[in-house]
Amino acid sequence: MTWNIEWFPKNGQATVDSVSTIIQALDMDLYAFQEISDTSMFKQMVNDMDGYEYYFLSSWFGGLAYVYQSDHIEINSIYEIYTEQPFWRPFPRSPMLMELTYQGQDYYIINNHFKCCGDAIMDLSDPWDEETRRFDASNLLIEYINLHLPDENVIVLGDLNDVLTDVYENNVFQTILDDEINYLFADIEIANGSNSGWSYPSWPSHIDHIFITNELFDSFGNNNSIIQTIEIDNYMDGGFNAYNEIISDHLPVALMLANDLDLIDNVMLPQNYYLTNYPNPFNSMTNISFQISESENVNISIYNMNGQLIETIVNDKMNPGSYSVSWNAKNVSSDLYFYKLTTGNKTGTNKMILIK
Repeated sequence: MTWNIEWFPKNGQATVDSVSTIIQALDMDLYAFQEISDTSMFKQMVNDMDGYEYYFLSSWFGGLAYVYQSDHIEINSIYEIYTEQPFWRPFPRSPMLMELTYQGQDYYIINNHFKCCGDAIMDLSDPWDEETRRFDASNLLIEYINLHLPDENVIVLGDLNDVLTDVYENNVFQTILDDEINYLFADIEIANGSNSGWSYPSWPSHIDHIFITNELFDSFGNNNSIIQTIEIDNYMDGGFNAYNEIISDHLPVALMLANDLDLIDNVMLPQNYYLTNYPNPFNSMTNISFQISESENVNISIYNMNGQLIETIVNDKMNPGSYSVSWNAKNVSSDLYFYKLTTGNKTGTNKMILIK
């Protein structure tokens, strides 16, 4: 997960308490942070959380940090790239690369925070043009990957400070977008979607990104994988204004790459059926809505990521029509869950995120 935390702690101890709660509630394996200001308070926050460790450089600090669950991830090496003076123009903060092993697979995670601002016009004749600096940074990242990590599982993430949807001549990510064989922005659908799902609501735009190499395309294409802006503000009294005051002006963007679960053979439901839930993500309670077109036995069951049955909330013969049923998740922890609708020989599955 990438999260610009806006010069942590933005609002002192209130920020520390909120961020600590969110990290533990989301239960992600790895967090890539930008804009850590007070490293002492950051260290203390992580030290107070069981099972979590942190990493950032102590010599020259550019605000980048990792937090990870030490019993889930084996760290092999962490270092910066493009640290020499000629690269300070494209990279105000040197990219931080983590080599790790997770569930027997090696991954290479690159966290960065591109230069901000500009006028949305890329002037390649001006090396200090903000868009040009971001364009050069994008190209240098894939140049490094192509040269040093050509066959590895690579994930690049961070506050990259520009949108994916600019026109060709002004798009700082165009080189990456053009190389569809080797690279994919996992959040491209978010970028092309409603602004309600964007990561930077203060100036409605989606500027926090995650892109992956082709070694991960199949994993990302798995029906159980998910990319999402985590709308934490929906669960705070006062909404985004409160979130912005206490935590950050950016929302985090999270990626889950799932292995195949034995959970479900996901058969597409016919057009006269549907299955959805709202809210999603949710806090304790969500409503699952569905429609069936004929009288039949209906089963709706909840599963965790390991395919274990959590609860069956519907198991009855029902007449044609639209229905809604509530699921109270008070007895389970924050996580990604799946809900499965089975009617006769038709099956549908959706994902939902519980945040407490």
